[in-house]
Amino acid sequence: MGSYYGLVVLVVFVLIPARCGESCGGRDGRAGEAGAPGRDGYQGAKGEKGEAAVKFQGPVDEAALRRLKGEAGRRGEQGTMGPKGYRGHLGAPGLPGEPGRPGPEGKGIGHGGQGAPMARSAFSAIRTINTYPAVGRVITYQNTVVNTPEGDNKDFNAATGQFTCRVPGVYYFTFNSVAKVSMCVDIASEALVNKLGFCDYNKNTEQVLSGGVVLQLTAGQKVWLESFRDQQKDNERRDNQEKQTIFSGFLLFASPE
Repeated sequence: MGSYYGLVVLVVFVLIPARCGESCGGRDGRAGEAGAPGRDGYQGAKGEKGEAAVKFQGPVDEAALRRLKGEAGRRGEQGTMGPKGYRGHLGAPGLPGEPGRPGPEGKGIGHGGQGAPMARSAFSAIRTINTYPAVGRVITYQNTVVNTPEGDNKDFNAATGQFTCRVPGVYYFTFNSVAKVSMCVDIASEALVNKLGFCDYNKNTEQVLSGGVVLQLTAGQKVWLESFRDQQKDNERRDNQEKQTIFSGFLLFASPE
């Protein structure tokens, strides 16, 4: 009887593991195929403002600051113009320029090969007599201070009181008359349509009468001074007090040939 009991127990022990319920796990199967991508989710809520950064005391890493640089802001408005700056130092001199083109060939006057001499003409004469200049007559002179050119080619004749143009060009003529009575003097010339009159009226005080003119003259034209009557009294024209008249003229530049 004891041998049968042991057999029954052995059979029960072997059969119990053979029963497999839903809890028994098998081997894992193969992974399935990837599904289609899902739709984007809704935008998340805005986060809360963070705490202020703690200011760091000490040296700053510029490279780190550049990495943290934000977006550029809008361009600001133009500021007001500042004061004018100081004048800078003078710069270094530039390089010499290229030589200019040769000028026209000069005119020779002979074997010397030199240019034509510059034309000259100038005079200054003084009337020293005390009598009143005759009205309507050319004023003549007693002393000649300058009369260029000299010799037989003089342009001014003190005895006749006339300047005769030898070199065509532009001339300047002037006069000064000192007297204690009223004086009227004309600048006359063949180059003028009308004479140029100058007057000075005084009351027994020494006065200076002056006048001048620039004239374009051609060869042979004359220039002279003459007295004329305006408001002078008869006794003034008979006056014999000290008087002096200076007549001068000179060539400014000759006319081109």
